[in-house]
Amino acid sequence: MKVISTEKIPIKLWLDDIEDGALAQAKNLANLPFAFKWISIMPDTHQGYGMPIGGVMATNKVIIPNAVGVDIGCGMCAVKTSLTEINTDTLKKIMGEIRKVIPVGPDHQKEEQDENLMPKFEDNKVVMRTMTRFLETQDYKIVSEQYLSALKQIGTLGGGNHFIEIQKGSDGHIWIMLHSGSRNIGLKVANYYNKLAQELNAKWHSSVDRKWELAFLPMDSKEGRNYIKEMNYCVNFALANRDLMMDRIIECFRKEFIIKNRIEVITFDETINIAHNYAKMENHFGQNVMVHRKGATLATKDTIGIIPGSQGTKSYIVKGLGNPDSFNSCSHGAGRKMSRKEAINTLDLEKEKKKMKGIIHGLRNKTDLDEAPSAYKDISVVMENQKDLVEILVELTPLAVIKG
Repeated sequence: MKVISTEKIPIKLWLDDIEDGALAQAKNLANLPFAFKWISIMPDTHQGYGMPIGGVMATNKVIIPNAVGVDIGCGMCAVKTSLTEINTDTLKKIMGEIRKVIPVGPDHQKEEQDENLMPKFEDNKVVMRTMTRFLETQDYKIVSEQYLSALKQIGTLGGGNHFIEIQKGSDGHIWIMLHSGSRNIGLKVANYYNKLAQELNAKWHSSVDRKWELAFLPMDSKEGRNYIKEMNYCVNFALANRDLMMDRIIECFRKEFIIKNRIEVITFDETINIAHNYAKMENHFGQNVMVHRKGATLATKDTIGIIPGSQGTKSYIVKGLGNPDSFNSCSHGAGRKMSRKEAINTLDLEKEKKKMKGIIHGLRNKTDLDEAPSAYKDISVVMENQKDLVEILVELTPLAVIKG
């Protein structure tokens, strides 16, 4: 861990190669009047909007929409199967079936999904839609506007760095892993409340520089309370989204192995599910504070987590060590070392394909290079840098990948 002490509060970093833009953003965080103790910067950190991705910040009495980000509740889930081997032909068949039941990229479901799959509300004032009746509440303004659209988005992967991956574990078992978030509903909630925070901060003549993109909402204000409600709904929607996709992936496995290969028994362990874009009230150093994790994962003592690499490198099932210096957090992945545009313009397609030899992947065209292995940091270095944050339980090697 490296400490920078030039700002109002310290910045604690678990990497040496932080880019200038991300460092400048970390310094902005460290000079916020309501930031608590220090800023923690994870080893996968890179520049984001307002707050670096891979940043952890605790605040007193305020919440910052841009310190959560636009993909609220984005996270990982993983399932260990009883399988110990899977051949290439079977992998290809399963991946083909997965593509049939899970829309990827910008695609949505053709039909509204069962409403019972949607998250429940924490507020009895809110009623679910029944036939022609719709959500109507000011407490959930954006969620109510996006609810019907979300019924066609649940169970969909999305784009960017979201993925479905079949892996072989160091424990000898085949694993299923996926990465996805809250789709458009999370984006709409994030943008609405960030804009609202900007307007209110300007009205209040806030001392927080608008250029920092860190407009805040007091937690005891109506706007702050409503953002927290809608944010939490999006976190739960992202979880429900991953759960539905995992259920359908498991069904693809069952059909292939039970019906076609006449294997009578295939079992699946309980899903490991952990988010990395959210804010939550926690107690640290004897004080209740709002901990913002933007591209960072909870790593309290013995918490089981997931840290993915790129589509051509290893991923990890980990156990948290509960390090207070990181506010009980760890990295959420390898972290980008190139922007998407830079990766497309500079990486060599054939070289990147060679790096993925033996993996069933979708790296076909130059435009796919934004998610090439070389666009990401070395996951082995990232893991080495956070040995005081997590313990590795299982090392996972990719066998087949579907990218959003």
